[in-house]
Amino acid sequence: MRLLLVEDDQLIGTMVRLNLSQEGYEITWHKNGEDALVALKASRYDLILLDIGLPGRSGIETARAARNYGVGTPILMLTARDDVQSKVNALDAGADDYLTKPFDMAELLARVRAQIRRSQGTLEVPTDREVTLGEARVDLERRALQTAHGEWHELSDKEAALVRFLARNPGRALSRADILEEVWGMDASPTERTVDNFIVRLRRWVEPDPEQPRHILTVRGWGYRYEP
Repeated sequence: MRLLLVEDDQLIGTMVRLNLSQEGYEITWHKNGEDALVALKASRYDLILLDIGLPGRSGIETARAARNYGVGTPILMLTARDDVQSKVNALDAGADDYLTKPFDMAELLARVRAQIRRSQGTLEVPTDREVTLGEARVDLERRALQTAHGEWHELSDKEAALVRFLARNPGRALSRADILEEVWGMDASPTERTVDNFIVRLRRWVEPDPEQPRHILTVRGWGYRYEP
């Protein structure tokens, strides 16, 4: 899970990042709203932890701008203000939850899990029959892929499984090990290089320009990320 932390207090930010990282979350930390908005335009996140009292653009303004940009990621506001009007302002700006400082780390973790769980419950999961991957349409039942130019390609079982895995995890960095486990399972022969070769072939069918991919992106030193 990828979380965006926006907090200008060094001590609080360090403690939050440390505890969330220990729980297995991947944390991107910014200390002002402008940098946070740039990050939101460039990548997808599963949750935003947003301090209200930021320098320059406040957390309220940042949340409102994110919603205006069409960002639907859940927002958990962090603030030292516990008055009712501050809570109302945060929720009206687009926040999904509100946690007052100082907070117990166990409560923060519970609220993070709850927001992600609610968000995932509303996601539209691709059917087992047909999915869209980049510029291509894929009939998983027939194991056939149709490119944007109307050309059809038959898929192997492994290629169809890779398509399904990518389509079900948009915006998430998937390690080569994750892909091997999901697609090849207990097969002994595949290596991480096998994953790379399959990705290269898939890009030829789903990317407008396979040399400059827009949908199946390389995450250096890790694996791949699918962006619809």
